[in-house]
Amino acid sequence: MNFDVVTIFPHMFERVFEKGVVGKALECEFVSLKIHNLRDFTTDKHKTVDDIPYGGGGGLIFKMEPLVRALRAIQDPKKKSRSILLSPRGKKLDAALVQNLSQFEQLIIFCGRYEGVDERFSAYVDDEISIGDYVLSGGELAAMVMVDAVSRFIPGVVGKIGAPFEDSFTRGDLEYPYYTRPECFEGNGVPEVLLSGHHEEIKKWREKEALKCTLQRRADLLKKPNT
Repeated sequence: MNFDVVTIFPHMFERVFEKGVVGKALECEFVSLKIHNLRDFTTDKHKTVDDIPYGGGGGLIFKMEPLVRALRAIQDPKKKSRSILLSPRGKKLDAALVQNLSQFEQLIIFCGRYEGVDERFSAYVDDEISIGDYVLSGGELAAMVMVDAVSRFIPGVVGKIGAPFEDSFTRGDLEYPYYTRPECFEGNGVPEVLLSGHHEEIKKWREKEALKCTLQRRADLLKKPNT
């Protein structure tokens, strides 16, 4: 998987993925990450990427020319590519969408800033995606979330094969509770079934607890079809 992120603040990505699962994936070349400065795709001496909106109003809007130049320069015609504009009004990123995006060979991610992006750019990208119903100062943090989430589904990135498909949300519910040593802490013990060694009973308990947890905390997930 090749991630290409377009931003006006490339320095924000300098150390984010030095460690952890994605850091190891980059080191082992299971994924690649290239950060592109949108200003490098301008033609004026001031490297202008934004302008005031037609019709008035506050804020600045990303201009079409550098955005389209960046897309055309970065997109690899030899790869199965998907271009994404991160936007608060985009469809919400969830486990099913993350899994779908992992099937591509190249993801080109545009980080919005300021008041927004020229509306006409929507016709040039494949998707508009949001990571939640709130507004961030820019798309950089959202891009980091997307790179991390999608990378987990790339073969070799997570040690145990199939592990990402067993995570919360991917199965359509939340995960069951986990416990580790000590067996008792300040009067709170570990459920007896987990100490029993009976794997079938443990499996049944975990399935029951996962359903219980989902009903209590995120009942809306049970209304969705399993991914």
